[in-house]
Amino acid sequence: MNSKNRLYTLFFISGPRTYYLGKRFFPLLLLLLATVLFAENRTFTISTKILKNADKIYGAEAVARLLDWQQFIRQDQSENDLEKLQKVNNFFNRFEFVSDALHWQKKDYWATPIEFLASDGGDCEDFAMAKYFTLKRLGVEEKKINMTYVKAWKLNQAHMVLTYYETPGSEPLVLDNLIPDIKPASQRDDLLPVFSFNASSLWIAKERGRGNLVGESKRLKLWTDLLERMPDSLK
Repeated sequence: MNSKNRLYTLFFISGPRTYYLGKRFFPLLLLLLATVLFAENRTFTISTKILKNADKIYGAEAVARLLDWQQFIRQDQSENDLEKLQKVNNFFNRFEFVSDALHWQKKDYWATPIEFLASDGGDCEDFAMAKYFTLKRLGVEEKKINMTYVKAWKLNQAHMVLTYYETPGSEPLVLDNLIPDIKPASQRDDLLPVFSFNASSLWIAKERGRGNLVGESKRLKLWTDLLERMPDSLK
């Protein structure tokens, strides 16, 4: 197995199921879902309480960043997942990387998108989480996106990225705060996957085949702590 295929198999730790719908019904269903989703996103609102707290702690610029995100979600009219991935990746990669030790005075802290935006930055986990929850809000199916812990060879340290599977068995795309471009896993030989999770499940990566499902993601305390701080409109 060459290095590209080896990396691809390492990344392939989960994939969505497929369902068959009649050819005539399927386009109508997609149109209906898109219409409902667009209407929901138009009403996405960050509460006054959150905005007031952000203003009190971080100032008026924090409020502006949160309202910019709100507008970003409300105005999205992307026609497909790939367009959403690119827009969301560009939106968040503008922000500064700040270590947890400096930013939160903690060894490890997973910030909500609200905390990330209000405080004007975060570390790799915070970038991945913000992209994950925003893509979910924009209608990308949860089963297609994972937070994936990797070892970044060039940095010689743990790192987190977001991975996206367009179809079952497809090569995942990698959204990373280290680089601006979204690339397939086979082109990211600087990353070695370790484990992956989303809102429901946790997988341990292995070299060949799919990773081993080892339980629910609620086993990750940092993840459950983050969900407790999340606004209901984003869960």
